[in-house]
Amino acid sequence: MAPLTHPSIKDGWFREISSQWPGQAMTLKVNRILHVEKSLYQDVLVFESATYGNVLVLDGVIQCTERDEFSYQEMIAHLPLASHPNPKKVLVIGGGDGGVVREVLKHDTVEQVVLCDIDEAVIRVSKQFLPHMSSLLNDPRVTVYVGDGFKFLADNTSTYDVIITDSSDPVGPAASLFQKPYFELLRDALTPGGHISTQGECLWIHLDLIQDLLKTTRGLFPVAEYAFTTIPTYPSGQIGFMVCSKEAGRDLSKPLRTVPNTRYYNAEVHKAAFVLPEFGRALLKEGKDLRPKFGAQAAGKAPTKKVLLLGSGAVARPCAEYVVRNPDNALTIACRTLKSAQALAGDLRNTVAVSLDAGSEDPEKQAALEKAIAEHDLVISLVPYIHHANVIKAAIKGKTNVVTTSYISPAIRELEEQIKKAGIIVMNEIGLDPGVDHLYAIKTIDEVHAKGGKIKEFHSFCGGLPAPECSDNPLGYKFSWSPRGGLLALLNDASYLANGQQVNVSGKDLMSTAKPYYITPAFAFVAYPNRNSVPFREFYNIPEAETVIRGTLRYQGFPEFVKALVALGWLSLEKKPWLKEGLTWAQVMQQAIGASDTNESTLIARVKELCQFPSEAESRRIISGLKWIGLFSSEPATVRDGTLLDTLCARLETLMKYEEGERDLVMLQHKFIVEWADGSESTITSTLEAYGEPQGHSAMALYVGVPCGIAVQLILDGVFKTPGVIAPYSKEICDPIREILEAQGAVRFVPA
Repeated sequence: MAPLTHPSIKDGWFREISSQWPGQAMTLKVNRILHVEKSLYQDVLVFESATYGNVLVLDGVIQCTERDEFSYQEMIAHLPLASHPNPKKVLVIGGGDGGVVREVLKHDTVEQVVLCDIDEAVIRVSKQFLPHMSSLLNDPRVTVYVGDGFKFLADNTSTYDVIITDSSDPVGPAASLFQKPYFELLRDALTPGGHISTQGECLWIHLDLIQDLLKTTRGLFPVAEYAFTTIPTYPSGQIGFMVCSKEAGRDLSKPLRTVPNTRYYNAEVHKAAFVLPEFGRALLKEGKDLRPKFGAQAAGKAPTKKVLLLGSGAVARPCAEYVVRNPDNALTIACRTLKSAQALAGDLRNTVAVSLDAGSEDPEKQAALEKAIAEHDLVISLVPYIHHANVIKAAIKGKTNVVTTSYISPAIRELEEQIKKAGIIVMNEIGLDPGVDHLYAIKTIDEVHAKGGKIKEFHSFCGGLPAPECSDNPLGYKFSWSPRGGLLALLNDASYLANGQQVNVSGKDLMSTAKPYYITPAFAFVAYPNRNSVPFREFYNIPEAETVIRGTLRYQGFPEFVKALVALGWLSLEKKPWLKEGLTWAQVMQQAIGASDTNESTLIARVKELCQFPSEAESRRIISGLKWIGLFSSEPATVRDGTLLDTLCARLETLMKYEEGERDLVMLQHKFIVEWADGSESTITSTLEAYGEPQGHSAMALYVGVPCGIAVQLILDGVFKTPGVIAPYSKEICDPIREILEAQGAVRFVPA
């Protein structure tokens, strides 16, 4: 039996990373994982920690640990109960671990407790792994109800003396527990003079939210206060409660009875819980914000530069984050759908979201694009490359600078004179490949030339791949971008220089050129040429080079599999009249390869005939992979756009996507064969090996987005100011970008 794993546990440490507390995280050393489950509502994890006992985690956020849970459970329960004259009937919403119920039953006035939690998994798992918290759920005074707290409250008006809401943080479904309609339900479910206590977040992180909660509750209850407790494993070591009463004049900070058998709570702590540090008291009581201003906030001035970002792909977020680091920049994120733009903008400061369509020919939408571009100092075009020319035409009209990460296309070259007349810069090829590869090629070439050497051969190969532990499918590949674009790239023609001669490869033969490529013993890479490498002898100023090749890295076995797909017709863009909904995958395969029937044995025999595998082992490997895709199955095919390639894409989008907790790998290596002035020869390599963060950015997104963001800032700062179409092919452009990348630790090439 394989050991349990979880994406939030890496190298033996649990990491609590959440948008609710950006820039900080709690970590705990893990002895062993006890339970992993996807319930109907959330991700449930229990692990045994090295120093805090068993830990319950929901959706990646710590709910309780055996070591410190008492401080939270005691305070959220005893603050409303001990200040109530005679609580008899108590309702607990959430709190399926049982900790709050345990504390409620310490009050001898209590006759009945109802626990209402929507997720039975939390109750079940807590009974198994947190019995000291959940054991009293079997007490005869306790009723456990699995269901929706909203509905339960609506069905039980004027019923409970005290209601305690032990909720998670205000993200997703739990966000509704922090809004006015929920507090209205709480109020209406209370008896006269009743109290509520709800999880109220952290002074250090959520003071603005707490201010809003107080405003809401004070509009509904005669008395509403914020109190807090300390707890090491909650964000910033502190969490609070909204404590409210329906009785005007009730002093919630005054305990009316002693609570026995507590570890954290006592009468003095009860009173002190309502005494807030000055920065909290000043904002919540007087509306004065005493929090320190630092970083961008300290600038105290409005942004002076306006940047428009078009596109919402994975690389856009790291780019956007870099742009808004500078408080002088205001960012507008635009996508075809406003929802996509809003999701990308998220919590970025000085950022707004709008809807624009960079590829539309509709006059109204085109006019909106032109107007938006003209209102900004610079536009970042991260839309599909076929739309860049349209964006640049609008930028010419608006005299707005442009940055793209794509290769300079003939359509862009045709606009160069207009670009220069408009006095704008159009910077291209500043992502990873192209982009970072240029920066380090130029660096080494300039260093060799400065020492009197000549570059006789230049080899550059880059791969965006799943990390080895995630390359678990027959192709050893996963899509971090459009599968359609990824498959079409496999059909591109390629050209390169070898021993002074130009070699041209047609797209249909591209995979046949793949050869093993050694970087380190840990990887079995193959490499094949990418696009046209020939002009780079001129772009890189290495006229002496006899071999110039830029290409792609994949894991061993990938080219042969793709070659088989090509031979079987699955990468064809030709419209097939027969390819319609209602066919099974086996029927599609039969038509595609011209088999006599849909029997698996017949299909396999035809596949072998068409592919001419070099060995039986290779035949078994690839046919097994075709079965994994499902191309011999009787399942209904997802037919798309009447082409085999698009239909295959529909299948691979699901099968070959990155799953939660998986990470990618970027591997980029330059190899220079150098001839020195004394006639000696040496090999220089520089290598980038970078991995994505499962809970953060992929390596691909980071190494495309950040260089793009740096180029944007350098144009805004006037470091690059010569109008025209430019790319990082020269020391003057490459050095400033590379120096910033290295200074910020964003990239680390290993020379050899």
